[in-house]
Amino acid sequence: MKKLILIGALLALTLPELAQARERWTPAEANAWYGKQKWLVGSNYIPADAINQLEMWQADSFDPATIDKELGWAQAMGMTTMRVFLHDALWQQDAPGLKKRIDAFLAISARHGIKPLLVLFDSCWDPSPKLGPQHPPIPGVHNSGWVQGPGAKALADPAQYPRLESYVKDIVGSFAKDDRVLGWDLWNEPDNNNGGSYPDNSQARFDQVATLLPRVFEWARSADPSQPLTSGIWHHDHWETLTGLNAVEKTQLTQSDVISFHDYSWPEIFEARARSLESYGRPVICTEYMARGAGSTFDTVLPIGKRRNIGMINWGFVNGKTQTDMPWDSWQRPYTLRPPVVWFHDILHADGTPYRAREVEIIKRLSSAPKMVVPTVE
Repeated sequence: MKKLILIGALLALTLPELAQARERWTPAEANAWYGKQKWLVGSNYIPADAINQLEMWQADSFDPATIDKELGWAQAMGMTTMRVFLHDALWQQDAPGLKKRIDAFLAISARHGIKPLLVLFDSCWDPSPKLGPQHPPIPGVHNSGWVQGPGAKALADPAQYPRLESYVKDIVGSFAKDDRVLGWDLWNEPDNNNGGSYPDNSQARFDQVATLLPRVFEWARSADPSQPLTSGIWHHDHWETLTGLNAVEKTQLTQSDVISFHDYSWPEIFEARARSLESYGRPVICTEYMARGAGSTFDTVLPIGKRRNIGMINWGFVNGKTQTDMPWDSWQRPYTLRPPVVWFHDILHADGTPYRAREVEIIKRLSSAPKMVVPTVE
């Protein structure tokens, strides 16, 4: 009897919390949230002195002074958001410490008027993350130290999923009502097979991701966050219907509160893809763009985003240990003898000076103008 009373008491404590877990936002709710935000413009952010998510957040290498300095530069050019990657291994290593450092990062961001979009999982680059000191950059190679999360071993092991569930619920739950957080990008390019770096085109891996992604949405939603959930769709050219899309893409488009996508192509392709997503009636945020050598530039693409009221987050802010000024093909032919003709990503040199002053002026002018207004930049 005592056991039954105890179980009943525990249920009484937990059931109200479960009852509060929200459903996916309606388009009206999503648009109401979006209408309260400034125009979202920013970068995928990692400090210049970190090679990957682990080095950014681990206690021994977390660098608030550099973050404060660099986010000051972002504020000065009118940026309002940053997309920032976390990692489940960091939480497993030291959950209280990680949350303390996230809180410190959010305090710095808030001082600079920046609301970060936090990324929980990532399928890109090295599938075997290792905690501790990270290897130095491979000379002349783009993003040579970035790591996947969860790693391939955890992804393939269902026994690890309760740990991943706890990570999602704890991180989202800890900041679920925090106005300093813009939103939650649950999984970056979940079905990316890393063909140019660590190729894995196996059906098994795709099936693992396709099975886990809906659960991640459920776990995050159970924390009842006041911020939107999303996961960015990134390949194929037409997304206006679910017909022909794979299981991962269907989950992304049917479970995201706000729609997000990636596009590194020419402006006319960018606009066509953006238009196809607008058919869902939800806010649209481009969480990766800007690859100068591929035709995606601030001069041509950012004005389209402003005119269509699309949030715009380019890849790369301060050039540093990620070396994303190097093109993707540097994995096949490292740029060790001479630099690329043009930087691929990134806006600033390590000392804060712009790679191209005109790009910074474009960002400033567009950010300072009213929503959907594209001013002329001399």
